[in-house]
Amino acid sequence: MQIKPLLALMASLFSFGAASAEAEAPYPSTYKPKLSQDVAIVGATIMPAEGDEIPNGTLIIRNGKIAKIGSRVRIPKGIKIIDAKGQWVTPGIIDIHSHLGAFSSPGMPSMRNGNEKTEKNTAEVWVEHSVWPQDPGFQRAREGGVTTLNILPGSANLFGGRSVILKNVPSATVQGMKMPDTAYGVKMACGENPINYAAKDKDPFTRMGNMKGFRNAFIDGQNYLEKKRNGDVKTDLELETIAGILTGEISVHLHCYRADEMAMMIDLSHEFGFKIGTMHHATQAYKITELLAKDGIGVATWPDRWGFKMEAYDGVPMNAAATEWAGVLTMIHSDSSVLGQRLNVEAAKGMAQAKRATTPITREQALRWITLNPAKTLKIDDRTGSLLPGKNADVVIWSHDPFSIYAKANKVFIDGVLVVDRDAPHSTTSDFLTGQAISETSYD
Repeated sequence: MQIKPLLALMASLFSFGAASAEAEAPYPSTYKPKLSQDVAIVGATIMPAEGDEIPNGTLIIRNGKIAKIGSRVRIPKGIKIIDAKGQWVTPGIIDIHSHLGAFSSPGMPSMRNGNEKTEKNTAEVWVEHSVWPQDPGFQRAREGGVTTLNILPGSANLFGGRSVILKNVPSATVQGMKMPDTAYGVKMACGENPINYAAKDKDPFTRMGNMKGFRNAFIDGQNYLEKKRNGDVKTDLELETIAGILTGEISVHLHCYRADEMAMMIDLSHEFGFKIGTMHHATQAYKITELLAKDGIGVATWPDRWGFKMEAYDGVPMNAAATEWAGVLTMIHSDSSVLGQRLNVEAAKGMAQAKRATTPITREQALRWITLNPAKTLKIDDRTGSLLPGKNADVVIWSHDPFSIYAKANKVFIDGVLVVDRDAPHSTTSDFLTGQAISETSYD
């Protein structure tokens, strides 16, 4: 028997996500942009991610926002001018799948805080409670042009816990990085990882056991919603997250590789009436593009990583292009502190593979894989992800074409604040990078 949450019940419940006032959230964001200097970036090739490239363009940043962009823009008097002739400008990169701060460096056991392996359903944990803001990986990602990150728990559990969206700014606290007015997501995982990381004798050891665990959790969540409506239930942290999935106020980030398992999880979402936001990794997404497009499910994948375990074996280097061609919201993710430093090159590899086929991917489409499309998935595209007037000034100035392996992020702005400047004396923002400054300067 299929059990689906009632729309009337969903509408009657309080908000789990961004609709709640930030001040009422139990762990509110304290992020406030620092005072920024108004600047005009001139002479660069501008790639706005929404619209055509602008050769010899000008971009004006005022009060931390993008004020004007175009080929014939009047520059206000007294504003600082950055001569970017021969360089390229893009929106800041958004990494839709990162574990920075939770699986942090130094890579010792006490710093691996991304998987709560005590049971298969740990929907009650929130990854922000594991994030170490001084992780040197954040600085490395900034130097690679990453301005926003979706931090996820690991994939050892069926329900790994809630995710958090961070502005990639130096901060002493995670609340100081937490992007205001954003909805929570949840990490779910199917396949080999929940099987291999079974923690207790009664944990699922098979794929059918995994599905049983998912179904039982959603049945419990529906019962919890019913009791909540009647006002006779004690707050349960685990079921609060499950309920948020059912009401649509917590988005689903699903770790899944095989096409048959992705199709099974789509059936699960139909059974219980929730929506899957994004399939992560999804190396066999090319096999079920119609199913994904029909349900409006995004795909976050790598351009060429495959074969490192059995469920990742049947991957193809044209996976991202295939999903893009089918109209699926396609993204390139890192899932790695190393790949997170060069997502521009990862997107370029996906675009290069498409050139071998009859339908190439445009530069704008490839740029969207790491900017606007993640912003849409995270429901922050009204604020970031492209270079449109009124949006936050999350901007990167590249030394070369950003799809070149030689490209470096010369300057990175977050909300108009300059957080990376390769033209300035070398500086670090993490205690664990201080000792590396001299040696890195020698090889820059």
